[in-house]
Amino acid sequence: MAAQKLPLAKALNESLRKALETDPKVLIMGEDVGKLGGVFRVTDGLQKDFGEDRVIDTPLAESGIIGTAIGLALRGYRPVAEIQFDGFVFPAYDQIVTQLAKMHARALGKIKLPVVIRIPYGGGIGAVEHHSESPEALFAHVAGLKVVSPSNSSDAYWMLQQAIQSDDPVIFFEPKRRYWDKSEVDTEAIPDPLHIARVVRDGSDLTLAAYGPMVKVCTEAAAAAAEEGKSIEVLDLRSMSPIDFDAIQTSVEKTGRLVVVHEAPVFYGSGAEIAARITERCFYHLESPVLRVGGFHSPYPPARLEEEYLPGLDRVLDAVDRSLAY
Repeated sequence: MAAQKLPLAKALNESLRKALETDPKVLIMGEDVGKLGGVFRVTDGLQKDFGEDRVIDTPLAESGIIGTAIGLALRGYRPVAEIQFDGFVFPAYDQIVTQLAKMHARALGKIKLPVVIRIPYGGGIGAVEHHSESPEALFAHVAGLKVVSPSNSSDAYWMLQQAIQSDDPVIFFEPKRRYWDKSEVDTEAIPDPLHIARVVRDGSDLTLAAYGPMVKVCTEAAAAAAEEGKSIEVLDLRSMSPIDFDAIQTSVEKTGRLVVVHEAPVFYGSGAEIAARITERCFYHLESPVLRVGGFHSPYPPARLEEEYLPGLDRVLDAVDRSLAY
């Protein structure tokens, strides 16, 4: 496949297809991933082409899915488990935190757990309860897990390849409201390392740092701010554990200001750790306090209210203005 524009969901599909073709030890498993092709059609056509032994429809039992994936990984396979929606992962949280994240250390490094857990996350699709949450901080807090999220089709393709090739467990959060956004994918390119942040828009007055679904919002905010003569740098973090603090520091030392944006609640969110670390590292470069923009510390609201809950252009630009006012 040459370079072409693909929706993010299709890029993930092509990435999974490539992994299945390249390594016979790669398996896909989850609820409705086979015959249906997944609720978002990310695994569409894969069971037909690779068979029911490679693309496995599981029972509706997330703990069983992850427990089985752990067992397969111990036997030399590279399972890719899909959790159908973000809010469905919690029956498997015990398996992920007490087993998957700790087995490598418990065995003094003698065993590897190359498990990828794909989780569609975030809002913006008008879904019902438990279908629009952003629980990434709950996993980033756990030592032994890598946590990443692509914001565009190219990263979706390459980061999933890299996650599957990793010998460590990777929680792969997919921004579901970006599934249908198209961008260029070059399957012959040399990708950036999995946990490296990337500057997606240069600027000199302030840094906006985001990941997953909020990168597009921040890019739009930077474009709007440019019309008022403000030069905003946008940094796509790509990884929530580990976090590329060096890239954030480099940007902040240039701009002197930082606003961190994510859909998850601000309270104990990823932005809190970034704010603390960058305040420590860049204290004498900061022209204003590090600000955070995110969801509210409340249960995710009904669909008709989600646009009031989710950070949008206005809330990001308000934070930009407050930061620049110092």
